[in-house]
Parts: sequence; structure tokens; C-alpha cells
Amino acid sequence: MKIQKIKNIGLGVIASATMLFTSCLNDLDILPPDPQVNVADQIYVNKAGYEQVLAKVYGGLALTGQKGPAGDGDVGGIDEGTSSYIRNLWNAQVLSTDEAICAWGDFGVPELNYIRFSPANPFMEGLYYRLYSEVSMSNEFLREATDAKLESRGLADLKEEMKVYRAEARFIRAYSYWVLMDVFGNVPFVTEDMGVGSYLPQQIMRGDLYDWLITEIETFMPEMLDVNSAPYGRVDMGAAWMLLAKIYLNAEVYKGGAVAGNWDKVVEYSTKVNDAYTFYTGEYKHLFYADNNNATVSSGFIFTIPYDGNKMQTYGGTNFLAFSATGGEISPASIGLNGGWGGNRARPQLIDRFGDGDFRGYVEPKTYKTIQDKDGNDVEVVDNGFAGMFFDSDKKEISNPQKYSDGYGVMKFRNIAQDPANNPSIQSFVTTDYPMFRLADSYLMYAEAIVRGASEGSRAKAVELVNMIRTRAFGDASGNITDTDLNTGFILEERGRELYWECSRRTDLVRFNKFTSSDYLWSWKGGVRAGTGVNRKYNLYPLPGKDVGANTNLNQNPGY
Repeated sequence: MKIQKIKNIGLGVIASATMLFTSCLNDLDILPPDPQVNVADQIYVNKAGYEQVLAKVYGGLALTGQKGPAGDGDVGGIDEGTSSYIRNLWNAQVLSTDEAICAWGDFGVPELNYIRFSPANPFMEGLYYRLYSEVSMSNEFLREATDAKLESRGLADLKEEMKVYRAEARFIRAYSYWVLMDVFGNVPFVTEDMGVGSYLPQQIMRGDLYDWLITEIETFMPEMLDVNSAPYGRVDMGAAWMLLAKIYLNAEVYKGGAVAGNWDKVVEYSTKVNDAYTFYTGEYKHLFYADNNNATVSSGFIFTIPYDGNKMQTYGGTNFLAFSATGGEISPASIGLNGGWGGNRARPQLIDRFGDGDFRGYVEPKTYKTIQDKDGNDVEVVDNGFAGMFFDSDKKEISNPQKYSDGYGVMKFRNIAQDPANNPSIQSFVTTDYPMFRLADSYLMYAEAIVRGASEGSRAKAVELVNMIRTRAFGDASGNITDTDLNTGFILEERGRELYWECSRRTDLVRFNKFTSSDYLWSWKGGVRAGTGVNRKYNLYPLPGKDVGANTNLNQNPGY
């Protein structure tokens, strides 16, 4: 296996060939390739060894294997591309909603298009196993990074530094469990204290996992690096604040009813985030360009997954988001690609969400140029530079979900830089970083908590924060709102405008009771062109059938 470097992550290289792990949830712990070899004694011999393993914990959110983009995957039993974290999170959180639809007929894609999930969906299996690989690697690191282990290896001088590393591993584990709780509900639960080797994990109830996460994050948070002090690509205390705010924001969903004080907690932690980071006031589209790691643009990024097309090659991540949305008349070169996959595009409800003057939803008018064909005849071809966010395919409405030209193209994630002189040198893989948590989301969480009755904070502050977002979106104050505009309906729509294609829509729709209900319909919801309500069971994805079959401690989600 090859060793890969992670761009700017500040922790050296991903773990070496001696680190293998299984995706089967009968065994949630990293296993050595040879039972006669003590892998720990080969790796945890110095600071660099610990950093390699922690880099692998981070790297599992970005990459799919030790080689890239395919051929040596981390997660066994499925196609390596199908194991990509961001790709499958996007499928779960965006493709199933009013934001996107996919033309591909691969098994599992129509299920996501139409909210007809089954326990055999390969993309949800990929998400599930990827997250548990993160849990597994985090647990392995935590077992080997105790003070006692450090002392036994003559590394006692690393104790203070290792506190920070342990906190980061605990954050990645907590983040992974949060997504599992959000998407799958009641899930297998294992920590570093629950033993090593093959055994059947117990299932934790969603509400209990919510309680554990709150306590866990509050426990390790003081040991994280101070806010805004972590090297780019690593997490610090700001990421923990943001994760707590997100958990409290959805508390009533996770606990199955009202949770006292949760809105005040959202205000508390989002305020910490809001006060600690700098809002980028430049053009919205630059947040998703290949040079979005520059200090000005990334000043509002709280948790970032870095990519580099030269060093980090994957068929997931931002590579997937850019290539899958490109095809038809869209010129790949204009957004820094050497081709397109002709898959994902916008449902009409996403396009209709934006008003005039909102550059987040600007549809690029088609322009043409005349060229000569091989016979010397003049022909007109599309000649777009793509200043806008969406490409006009001449057909906003979707008559045939499996026809890529039905629906507007979404040009949100691009492989170009603000200055063309700085464009990435490679067009076959994307260099754009993925902002997992960003400041605008925190502003909108604060506003939602105020609208829903938080006793802390103020409506005036909520309006101010929303208008910062809208001033950037419109380029001036023409789109600003007043206090009378601030209500739950506006919040849901504004989140849809600001955060589209960023893996939050399904969670938002579930929280607002819009995902499965007939109160809000969108094109091809439920497999009907005009949309229809679906069974409430689909508010959760099913646990993978193969895991339920293998682990007698697991009960499938109701209705599946």
C-alpha cells in the first residue's frame, strides 16, 4: 500500500500498511493482518506513529483507501467509490430531498430519488460502514494513547500533547455517532472501554445516544485546542461548539419530544461560534472554489475536509459533487474539469426558492458562439463562462428523472480559483475543500432558536445575523429582512437558499416535519411527478440488512 499525504492537515501522513480494519460490525475494532504480529508495538513507538494513526482518522472522512482513487479500499465488501463519506452523506441528506435528483439507474439511486429506502441500499451501507470505520479507528487510537500506554512505551513526555490528540479523536467519534443517530436512529454502540476482538455490539437507543453525546462532548471539549488555533484541516474547540449547537437544534427529534432548554443551548453555543469566527463578505460562489482554503475565504469555516486533486484522489468528496453535476451542454473546462458524469441536477423547487437579485441562485443565461465544424460549416455551440450558480438546460421541470437534460445544472462546487492564474494544475480530480461546518449555518441556527422561543439572545440580533448572510447573497442591502419577516417558514427557506447541496436539507425537513408529510411536496417525492406524502418510517433510514442479520442484538427500524 502507498502512503498518502493530506493537504495542509498538519499531521503528516495517513497510517501505513500495517493498519487494517474490517467493515463488519461484528468486529468494530482494528485488527492486525497477522494475528501473530502486535501491530501496536510497530506503530505506537513515537510521536510520529501516533500522528499517522490520527491522520488516518481524519483521512477516513476524505478518502476511501490507502491508494486512491480505487483499488485498495478501507471498507470491504462494497465498491470503493461507494464507501466515500461525503458522497454517501450527500446521497442521504440531499438526493432524497427537494434539492437534487439523479439520472443514474444504479441500484439504490431511484430509492433515494423517490424516498423508497430499503435495508439493501448500497449507498446507505457505505455511509453506515464508513462511519463505523471512523468509530473503530478512533477507539483504537484512544486505547493506545492512554497515559499508562505512553508510560509503558517510554513516551511519558507526550502526555500533555496527547490530551489534545485524544480530544480530536473523541470529536471525530462523536461527530460520527451524531450522523449515525441523525440518519439511522438506534445504532450499535462501542467505545474504547468495551473490549477488543470479535463480539456483537449492543444497540443504543437514539435518545440515550443523544444524552451520551452531550456529556461526551462537554467532557473532552476543554482539552481541545483553543478556538481558531488548530492547523487548517484539524478541529478545535469551535468545532465542538458547533456540533453541540447542531445536536441541541434537533433535540426534539432525537429525544422524541420537547427538551427543556434546548433552544437556549443552541443560542449559547452558536453565539460562541458567531463571536469567534469572521464572516466572509465576498462573493458566495468563492466559498466553493478550489482556492477556498485561503485565509480570507476560510475564515468562516469551522470544520473543513481538505482535498487536493494531485495528492488526494477519490471518486467521492468534492470530486463527486463537481463531476456528477456536469454533463450535457455544460462545458467541463469552464469549471476546471476534464469531463462530466451527467448525474445530479436541481429539482425545480430549489431553483424557485431564490428571488431576483440573489446571487446564490443566479441562473446563468445561455450564450452561444459560432465555430466551424470539420466540414467548414458554421455551427452554434454553448459558450458559457458560468458566473452563475445554475445552468439553464432549457427544461427546469423534470419529466423524466433518468434524463440528465431534465433539470438545471448545479455549478456550486468548482475546480477553479478566483484568479485563473491559480487554477489547479489537474482537472481529473478536484482540489476544492469541503466546508463541513461554516459560520452562516451557525447564524441561521441562532435565528431559528430565537424564533422557536429561546429565552436567551434577541430577535434584533437574529435579524442582524440573517441580514449579514443576505447582504452577501444580494451584494447589497436590497434583500434584507425586517423583524416581521423572521418566522420558522422563512428560516427553513433561508437555510435551503444558503446551505443547498451541503448535506443539511433532510435533517432540516425532518425537524420541520416536512420530509415525509404531504404538507410540503416536491417534484418526484414519493415517485410521483407532482409529489406525494410518504410513510413516516422514512424519516429514518433502515439499518443495513446484512448487519441486522449478523448481529442478534440489533432491531431494525420500525416499518422496514
